[in-house]
Amino acid sequence: MVYSDLMNRPLLSGIQTPADVKKLPSHQLRTLAEEIRKTIIEVVGSNGGHLSSNLGVVELTIALHRVFDCPADSIVWDVGHQCYTHKLLTGRYDRFHTIRKQDGLSGFPKKEESPYDVFDTGHSSTSISAAYGILAARRLAGREGKVVAVIGDGALTGGMALEALSHAGDDGKDLVVILNDNKMSIAPNTGALSHYLSRLTMGAGYQRFRHRFDRAVEIIPVLGPWLTRAVNRVKRGLKGLLFKDNLFVDLGFEYVGPLNGHNMEELEKVLRDVKKLTRPVVVHVLTRKGKGYSLAESDPSTFHGIGPFCISDGKVEKFDTMSFTEAFGGALLEQADRRQDIVAITAAMAKGTGLVPFQHRYPSRFFDTGIAEQHAVTFAGGLAAGGRRPVVAIYSTFMQRAVDQVIHDVALQELPVVFAMDRSGAVPDDGETHQGLYDIALFRPVPGLSILTPASAREMSIMLDWALEQDRSVMLRYPKGSCPTETEAFSAPLETGRGVFVAREGCDVLVACTGGMYGEVHEAANMLARSGGGVDVLNLRFVKPVDELWLAESLAGYQAVVFVEDGMKTGGIAEYLASLVRERLPLVRVSALAFDELYYPQGTRSQILTSAGLSPAHIADEVLRLRDLIRSEKFA
Repeated sequence: MVYSDLMNRPLLSGIQTPADVKKLPSHQLRTLAEEIRKTIIEVVGSNGGHLSSNLGVVELTIALHRVFDCPADSIVWDVGHQCYTHKLLTGRYDRFHTIRKQDGLSGFPKKEESPYDVFDTGHSSTSISAAYGILAARRLAGREGKVVAVIGDGALTGGMALEALSHAGDDGKDLVVILNDNKMSIAPNTGALSHYLSRLTMGAGYQRFRHRFDRAVEIIPVLGPWLTRAVNRVKRGLKGLLFKDNLFVDLGFEYVGPLNGHNMEELEKVLRDVKKLTRPVVVHVLTRKGKGYSLAESDPSTFHGIGPFCISDGKVEKFDTMSFTEAFGGALLEQADRRQDIVAITAAMAKGTGLVPFQHRYPSRFFDTGIAEQHAVTFAGGLAAGGRRPVVAIYSTFMQRAVDQVIHDVALQELPVVFAMDRSGAVPDDGETHQGLYDIALFRPVPGLSILTPASAREMSIMLDWALEQDRSVMLRYPKGSCPTETEAFSAPLETGRGVFVAREGCDVLVACTGGMYGEVHEAANMLARSGGGVDVLNLRFVKPVDELWLAESLAGYQAVVFVEDGMKTGGIAEYLASLVRERLPLVRVSALAFDELYYPQGTRSQILTSAGLSPAHIADEVLRLRDLIRSEKFA
């Protein structure tokens, strides 16, 4: 696909603002939806991205922009990975081919990108809180307008969404919550809330009758308003009979639905009625994830967040070698084969965290909590208190949501829970909201918590085995990417708090790194060797604890040391170890390379590391800078 192909969309290419969507006659809307789907499929096929969720909300998004008056009205997209149609309808069609690329459009809503993006989103369950806050701010400023939160059924499992519903139900005038119910979050939904929503879908007949009856009553001359109030009292009684356990009504919301999320005529009619309401309302919409692309419809989990793929057969580009995720999944399965007490937990990401093989082999020992990281962690604490050995697999960026639970419900009680934090360090493509840069600074101060950083598949296996033998909690953090080529050093047994020398040739400079940066450090070492000046390489293995005496003794013979970390410099391990060397080995020149206090935008891993000064070339340059400094001091 080339950019010129995208211009063969006569309706879509003519839309610069939502006002242009409103001008289209109804008979052209189906064609517009087809053009949008073709565009999304082609661009995601080329760039990668979130496909299934975006294909499922095409008609819903068109209807929203035909009824509401953005940006006078505001739409907040929960998680944000269903905002592609919204971007196409708000003046970004000509740049859509750049989505998720460096300096291109974000795959999520971004305020700096468009006035139609009113709130940055990337993690789930935030939309209702944000929308209600925006609405409250408008009231305080005396501004009119509706605020709409679009939230998926999977995101309702996040406790924050339920907290927001409870708050907004009291006084959420002009708040509209669109519940996009596709029976999927990322993996198929589980739990009582999903079953509850399924029960609500049985009320479609009531909702169709209700809206027809309302319209008929409203047009009766003189008596219309009085009859409407009387009918509302009757409806509340009828709703009490039909929906005795309607959670949304109990929380103070008007409930409308379920509606066919792919019938634009029905959606428009109902949304126009909803727009007139002056109380908070939940509109329950049924959609099909992946609609319009048969491969995504039949396997929406695979096509949820996907790399570049072949549109004709759906085949995805693969890592050249085993990924860290696959290495973790395989290592855990080997441990589970030997130990009956091991259980695995994930928060709606069995596939993304490599747990599908475990799920298939040991279904009774596998738990998917849905999008509920806080619950997942405390649930694991309970399992550990009950004698199990839980392994919790969650992306680093989402583990941020459960910091209190890790500290209070696991570490404080010295419970043996293993946390497998995938996507640590620089995370390609998804931008600021998904970088895994903060976990070391967040969790390194927690007493009794060990943090390890495998540099290879073999180290992953060794470290997981070690972690499962500990009587306290342990974190394993590793990047999204392929494992480096194994070396003999990676098979060395673990010694608590100590690293392993991967290259030790008696050089004057040592580069010591966390496991996720070993690939870049190895490449930098090769670059230096080719120019005639090699370096020794130390894989730190442990971020915490650190055997400080061993480290000082190991570094004493070097003239300079460079610490390299795939985490934040502030509060990280590199700065700490650098200060330790300065204190104990004042004659050794030392520096720390890590991420500065910035929010790093989307790009490939290589591009992100380059922008952070952590590329192989940057590491090699730092070694050369220290060598030059040493030489200048000798001749001073």
